[in-house]
Amino acid sequence: DLKLGKKVNEGKTKEVYELPDIPGCVLMQSKDQITAGNAARKDRMEGKAAISNTTTSCVFQLLQEAGIKTAFVRKQSDTAFIAAHCEMIPIEWVCRRIATGSFLKRNPGVKEGYKFYPPKIEMFYKDDANNDPQWSEEQLIEAKFCFAGLTIGQTEVDIMARSTQAIFEILEKSWQPQNCTLVDLKIEFGVNILTKEIVLADVIDNDSWRLWPSGDRSQQKDKQSYRDLKEVTPEALQMVKRNFEWVAERVELLLKTKSQGRVVVLMGSPSDLSHCEKIKKACATFGIPCELRVTSAHKGPDETLRIKAEYEGDGIPTVFVAVAGRSNGLGPVMSGNTAYPVVNCPPLSADWGTQDVWSSLRLPSGLGCPTTLSPEGAAQFAAQIFGLNNHLVWAKLRSNMLNTWISLKQADKKLRECTL
Repeated sequence: DLKLGKKVNEGKTKEVYELPDIPGCVLMQSKDQITAGNAARKDRMEGKAAISNTTTSCVFQLLQEAGIKTAFVRKQSDTAFIAAHCEMIPIEWVCRRIATGSFLKRNPGVKEGYKFYPPKIEMFYKDDANNDPQWSEEQLIEAKFCFAGLTIGQTEVDIMARSTQAIFEILEKSWQPQNCTLVDLKIEFGVNILTKEIVLADVIDNDSWRLWPSGDRSQQKDKQSYRDLKEVTPEALQMVKRNFEWVAERVELLLKTKSQGRVVVLMGSPSDLSHCEKIKKACATFGIPCELRVTSAHKGPDETLRIKAEYEGDGIPTVFVAVAGRSNGLGPVMSGNTAYPVVNCPPLSADWGTQDVWSSLRLPSGLGCPTTLSPEGAAQFAAQIFGLNNHLVWAKLRSNMLNTWISLKQADKKLRECTL
């Protein structure tokens, strides 16, 4: 029911329209069309628009909830979504974990299946007439592109390269619980016309990656199954469509996880509540439930161990955070009586902090109870444990790393500009 403005752009598989009633946004409308080889092969595939829109919407929602900056706003209909209006940077960024496809042609001697650690980043200039030639960072910088008032220089190139790797790793990790290998990924960035910042834009659908169930190329479910057709017949197109539907059904599972987890903060005194509330708030940023309890290992060791047993008995993976000032017996007692992870996070006072912290650091032998003074650090420690088996938590951790790096990169650029 949206009022559409003029058509901003039209590609091989989508159309982009202005939205007069939503300033700064556009409608991305998918088509029932599948292409290969820069549209050298082109066919209509009934239902592809809805399949592609579902895939893109789920992928962008996953990345956005993790903390990646994207142009995605919301899914509008079966075949369209609303996005921030961006001026697109004409570069396709490709991230590869496994060598296959065009990489083998450009790098003779490399065998298919060669794995890249870290994943390999490549870029290609969008130019259909010249078959999208591969570019170097130097070419991109020397092009001196300017979009929405932002000049693409070294800082912007570095941000896009780092973001490409992080986005690939998040999606790679998200497919692993379904025993699917993300082989490679193609993405594009744009400059948001309102915020003037680089964001992940365009689409990420089954045309954008190679996806091999069980790591087996013969089971490929991506657009390569269309590229490999010797002859396009109705039966062959149905096979390709079933592959696309298979991905669209499972991509929604990327937004869920079977792994549960919680943090239980044990405070030795109610006076430590404000310190503990910071831990709970930080846990929430990772999507981790957090409970606060009051117990003293010195004054009520039996109650402390009863509370411990309460959380051990329901089968939910738990990380205990011990918050105790002065003489910290809480963390060591918990660590010596549970196989669950325990981390000390003592609220140190200005007067006695340097003396009190030793009760958290100098532990009896046989105890594995690390200490962090930062409430946010305690929450991150728990998130790193849960992230081993929870791709949604891991995605937030990976995104935090990226965003911290980007903020430092931008601060350095701003300082240099001020100096100049």
